[in-house]
Amino acid sequence: MKFLRQSAALLRLNLGGLSARGGSVLTILVGVTCTVGVLVSMLAMGTGAHQQLVGYARDDTVVVTSRGSGGLDSSVSRDEAAAVADLPGIATGSDGKPLIGHNAIVVIEGHRRGTGARVFFPLIGASPTVQTAMRPDMHFTDGRMLQPGLHELVASNSCVRTFTGFELGARRAVRGIDWTVVGHYDQGDSMQCLVLADVETLMTVFGRNTFTEVIVRLKNPGDFDAFRAALEANPALHLQVKRERDSAEERFKGFKALLNFAAYFVGAIMALGATLGSVNSLYSIVDARRRELATLRAIGFGSGAIVVVTLVESMLLALPGALLGAAVAWLFFHGMAVSPFGVSFRLDVTPRLAAIGIAWALVMGLIGGLLPAERAARVPITTALRAT
Repeated sequence: MKFLRQSAALLRLNLGGLSARGGSVLTILVGVTCTVGVLVSMLAMGTGAHQQLVGYARDDTVVVTSRGSGGLDSSVSRDEAAAVADLPGIATGSDGKPLIGHNAIVVIEGHRRGTGARVFFPLIGASPTVQTAMRPDMHFTDGRMLQPGLHELVASNSCVRTFTGFELGARRAVRGIDWTVVGHYDQGDSMQCLVLADVETLMTVFGRNTFTEVIVRLKNPGDFDAFRAALEANPALHLQVKRERDSAEERFKGFKALLNFAAYFVGAIMALGATLGSVNSLYSIVDARRRELATLRAIGFGSGAIVVVTLVESMLLALPGALLGAAVAWLFFHGMAVSPFGVSFRLDVTPRLAAIGIAWALVMGLIGGLLPAERAARVPITTALRAT
């Protein structure tokens, strides 16, 4: 109880004298604000990209790929694709046909507007079912939908804004053949660059006879288990099925890890600098209060209470900077459009990221206060009392 009373009294005393130490407090505030602001803003790339790349996924849609595949290496034969269409639980369209589509995905090269930097992104050969019935939020802003059997492309408006060569009527060489851009479209609020072609035409040009994946719309999300059981029970099908959301999460995992690594790496460097600045500022505060601390110890205040209060003070000084940094990140960067690595999305500053930033700042405050706290507790009473 005595320890708590001493700690509370010391904390009130320390906080009451902050106005006299404005320079040191401001140094800590600015350092923490910049660190948290940068960290939260960079982490917002990961949440924004996740929302962009995974948010479109539907609970009633599944993706069928070859067993053991991890992406573009999937290979689904025509016979297997036909057998998938006979499995239970598949929804039907207005024409009474199963809502099942086939995709063939290849990688093509693009050049950024302004810089000319080369970026690779997927060209998706899709069947008419995928292009229309399974994309209800797709609407054209220019031109028209491509026609099966022709060397035609349709591109999302994000591609038009980000890369050259996707203007309406532009011709792009793919596998030595000129393909004409016949339409531009938006799909919901997606900023992802997607270029579509007719799946059969694309497979013919690339000399392929297998699909990359089969997209299936189920009658309802609860039919997934029955559909998967029927798929796995057929020994002729060397396929695996995942919910569309799980498939998108798996593809996004590597990209998310890269973005988070960059965020925490830069955040750690800035945190180191801010923490060193905090240590120096707290040292200055402790040195300026040596006689006061010595007097307190002489009248019975324990060194343990001084250590704890110094640490608490350091964390409390970091807290306003954390809140301000999170607010700055949301004010200036939330919703900002970016295109790192050829992927377009908007930054998404969420409450969870703000909480991470605050926790990061409190840890900075705790670490930054360790050495000054030890120094405050170890100064000999006689030496401090003689200090001028």
